[in-house]
Amino acid sequence: MNKLFVCLVLTACLYLPSLAQQSIKTPPPSAPHYEKQDFGLSSIELSYSRPGMKGRKIFGDLVPYGQIWRTGANQATTLTFGDPVTIGGTKIPAGKYGLLTIPGADEWTLIITHQLDVTSPAAYKQDQDIVRVQAKPIQLPFSMETFTMLFANITPSTCDLQLLWENTMVTVPITTDIDSRVMTQIDNVMNKDSRPYFTAAFYYLENGKDLNKALEWFDKALAQDPTAFFVAYQKARCLAKMGRKAEAKTTAQKGIELAKQANNSDYVTLNQKLIASLQ
Repeated sequence: MNKLFVCLVLTACLYLPSLAQQSIKTPPPSAPHYEKQDFGLSSIELSYSRPGMKGRKIFGDLVPYGQIWRTGANQATTLTFGDPVTIGGTKIPAGKYGLLTIPGADEWTLIITHQLDVTSPAAYKQDQDIVRVQAKPIQLPFSMETFTMLFANITPSTCDLQLLWENTMVTVPITTDIDSRVMTQIDNVMNKDSRPYFTAAFYYLENGKDLNKALEWFDKALAQDPTAFFVAYQKARCLAKMGRKAEAKTTAQKGIELAKQANNSDYVTLNQKLIASLQ
């Protein structure tokens, strides 16, 4: 009996170290989240953690009014801008920044800071602020269980960063200047031998630039590739915008012929609709 007992003890001693080395993986209580949005000529990246309501009162209680909030849970919240942007009238160079907020019942303050590690009010240093933006909270007609940040109302040069939790939404407008940079690119490449006439012409057409110059470049693009049905269609659109309807119809008809040769029914339809709109 004693020998059996000793054997059992020795077996347990050998097995326990292997148990100690094992670990249990569980989901984090506030899941980290990474959001990337193409914006301007680059992108914006957002990193934050997403706590849940879990039956708690959030703003004015769990998240006090009038105090610095890391705008999430666990980790510091950061924004990385691939392009220079403007927030609250302040130009911010491309780079990585911290996002902090001071919630209020009637007004929030949103802070872009050089600090990337603020997880408590005590760690915050106001002299590291880049810009502070005031925003009015909007009451949602529904409850948002999980803290959520997203990019909305996106155009090539503007977007909104929205913060939603409980029944509150706060919006921060972000803008970037793409026109001057695109125009610089166009000026640079159009002085080289291999010239992207179509890309430059299309940008002029879509952004209210000199249509005569756009038409000139569409013609040069067609000279580079006379079978380019998509160029013919955009040239027809350009002529239509200039009020030169007869020429637009003729060009659109040519576009139909080229699109049929390329077996592209989509551009056949686009040209037909353009011709119909010019009647």
